[in-house]
Amino acid sequence: MSELDTRIRQTGAWLEAIAAEHAPALFTTSFGAEDMVLLDLIERSGLGNDTAIRVATLDTGRLPAETYELMQRVRERYRTRIKVYYPDAAQVAAYVEAHGPNGFYESLEARKACCQVRKIEPLKRALAGHRAWITGLRRDQAVTRAELPYRQYDPAFGVEKFNPLLDWSLDDVWAYIRTHGVPYNALHDRNYPSIGCAPCTRAITPGEDIRAGRWWWENPETKECGLHRKAG
Repeated sequence: MSELDTRIRQTGAWLEAIAAEHAPALFTTSFGAEDMVLLDLIERSGLGNDTAIRVATLDTGRLPAETYELMQRVRERYRTRIKVYYPDAAQVAAYVEAHGPNGFYESLEARKACCQVRKIEPLKRALAGHRAWITGLRRDQAVTRAELPYRQYDPAFGVEKFNPLLDWSLDDVWAYIRTHGVPYNALHDRNYPSIGCAPCTRAITPGEDIRAGRWWWENPETKECGLHRKAG
């Protein structure tokens, strides 16, 4: 058995355990490569339903066209339904009135305020009523995730948080995608390893860190939107 096969079996066992002990659990996907692996594993396991593992995504209103295209492909391919959560229109309007449509470039505080409206508040609504939160985070994605545990209590959202891909490498992720024909965001083929909102994401150049294209105007230590706090 290959190392990847071992990781697949371990991740599958973790998903089954999470569903058994914390149902209904919620997996939130941004349709990145890691999240597509988890979605495929959840689908194959038959756990993607309202009583085991529910799946949700956050439509910030600023996603790239390629992300919406993938969302449509996922809907056509998988039986697992994905519930979409949107930011509150009044909060978006207030932010734009205060900062302008692209005010997040002006300061870290303004960028975090945008993430608060477009991501964090909708996520709180998505997680309401769930006993566990499943993510596609990996330890080698960023300096802010180097000490990522498999399980931790997230006080900001009041749930147990699980990271079943934490020890997967980027090569593992892409080997799984290619082996199983998993659909993925077309931007990955254009040097976008990490994809968020369109105005906050750019392609990277050879040798750059895989998260270098996210909020590229900030220091690496601040490159989180608030959904995922640094372990410890």
